[in-house]
Amino acid sequence: MNAQLKSILDMPVKVEQNQVIDSARRVFDIEARAIAALTDRVDAHFVRASQLMLNCPGRVVVTGMGKSGHIGNKIAATLASTGTPSFFVHPAEASHGDLGMITDQDVVLALSNSGETDELLMILPLIKRKEDPLDRHVRQTEFNTGTRE
Repeated sequence: MNAQLKSILDMPVKVEQNQVIDSARRVFDIEARAIAALTDRVDAHFVRASQLMLNCPGRVVVTGMGKSGHIGNKIAATLASTGTPSFFVHPAEASHGDLGMITDQDVVLALSNSGETDELLMILPLIKRKEDPLDRHVRQTEFNTGTRE
C-alpha cells in the first residue's frame, strides 16, 4: 500500500454524536415504513405458505439466487435456530446433485425478486416432479414455475 493511501486510511473519522443519532433514526423510520407496507401483502398466499411450513413432516428447504439467496439463507438459519428443521439449497448447486437432499416430506420455499431466475426455473420442474409441496414468494405477481418456453 502506498504511503499516501495509508495516511488517508489511518485518519480518524470525526462524526458528531447528533449526526449518528439522526442518521440511525432516519434508517429506523425508513425500515418501519417498509415493514408497515408489508401488512397489505399478508393474504391467502401467506396463509398457505405458513400452513405448508407448519404442517411439514420433513424440513423447510429454502432456495434463491443472488440477494434472494442471501435472504433465503438467513430464513433457513432462523427457522433452524427456532426449532423448524430447515436448510438452504443454492439453486446452481441443486442442479449438480444437491436436489438429492430434498425428500418428498420437505416443503420448498423458493425466493425470487423477479420470478424469472434461470437457476430456479431449471430446478422447479424437478422439484415438482418429486411431488414436494412447493411455495414461492416473489415480488412480481406472476411466477413462471419452470414452464417457460
